[in-house]
Amino acid sequence: MARKATNVKVHAYQCGNNQEKMIRRFIKKCKKEKIIEEAREKRYHKTTAEAKKEKRARNARRIKREEQKLIRAQERRNRKKR
Repeated sequence: MARKATNVKVHAYQCGNNQEKMIRRFIKKCKKEKIIEEAREKRYHKTTAEAKKEKRARNARRIKREEQKLIRAQERRNRKKR
């Protein structure tokens, strides 16, 4: 799936001409757009088998997190009823 081209810009007036704030804001925007993560993934060649394996693992983690979230919500509801 092709990603759209992104331009991450930080203007000095947004940060009150503070260079450290500008750097922090730039890093946050890059993380939000997942630019660094994508560059790391593309750094080395990955076979289709490896990519599928990672995708299955990601989905399994996501499903497990959602199940844990539901269990915690049920426990909270049960505590309130008592």
